[in-house]
Amino acid sequence: MSVAFLNDFDQLYFGSDDALDIMTWNIEWFPKNGNTTVSYVYEVIQALDMDVIAMQELDDRDSFDQMMDQLAEYDGYYESSWFAGLAYIYKTDVVEINDIYEIYTTSPYWNAFPRSPMVMDMNFMGENYIIINNHYKCCGDEYLNLNDDGDEENRRYMANMLLKEYIENYFSNKNVILLGDLNDNLSDSQNNNVFQMFLDDPNNYLFADYEIAFSSNTNWSYPSWPSHLDHILITNELFDVLSNVETIKVDYFMDGGFSDYDYYISDHRPVAIKISSNSNTLGDINQDNIINVLDVVLLIDIILNNENQFNILADLNEDGLINVLDVVQLVNEIIIY
Repeated sequence: MSVAFLNDFDQLYFGSDDALDIMTWNIEWFPKNGNTTVSYVYEVIQALDMDVIAMQELDDRDSFDQMMDQLAEYDGYYESSWFAGLAYIYKTDVVEINDIYEIYTTSPYWNAFPRSPMVMDMNFMGENYIIINNHYKCCGDEYLNLNDDGDEENRRYMANMLLKEYIENYFSNKNVILLGDLNDNLSDSQNNNVFQMFLDDPNNYLFADYEIAFSSNTNWSYPSWPSHLDHILITNELFDVLSNVETIKVDYFMDGGFSDYDYYISDHRPVAIKISSNSNTLGDINQDNIINVLDVVLLIDIILNNENQFNILADLNEDGLINVLDVVQLVNEIIIY
């Protein structure tokens, strides 16, 4: 059954042909509402046109296989045997899979990882990327107790410590993307921030969605709390080619808004990034390899609608804001260019 006629999914988009588009999505006990959920998720994936989707909280392999049978351009990997499993969906004509495997699978690590992290080693346009899909332990009291192994915040803190160690031991100088439902806030105080080891190492790591975490709660991935729990961390090899990050507000394109989205699909919104295949020319916001008035028009549009996304390419002066100062710099770039 198609559900697209009930919604405006034809207006929902993100993916493009000249960049690597990656999305993390907690799909909440997929399929949350049977075949109707399968149909909705199929329509959303078709509309967004992502290259790679990392999913969390899948509960039914048959429903997953049923959906994949309909997604002709995609293949899927769902081999996780853990509680509410992890999966990947990827576009077969542009993504070459080298390997997919789980790490930290043995009992000493079960406390930190109730679901073992799933690694995808893949190639896209001649570049190699490592994606690490996660679903951390939920809940807690927002206070990090390093002396209590059962403390939920401590368990997430240890998961981050172990993954940082793994990246530095095995993927040094690689294009690494760590993502998933990480079940905690980037905006917590330093003493209670489970991500502090990454935040304290800005030369090597960047949360692509950091600005979203500190923006209006309308942009957050978990609206019912509200909180922003779904994150995408990249290593410094990708700093210069990260061109866009966005919480995908699928609920905005459904007739019943978030109420329908939560009922039929998930309580989490997806979060996505766009990675350019080559380093960007400063000011080329629309990535057409030309700096001209079209980039100015796009920049002004981003400024006027800034609550919807943070486009790193539009922050020309790298001050963390997108405003008239960036317009001035862009005009100067056009004159020079």
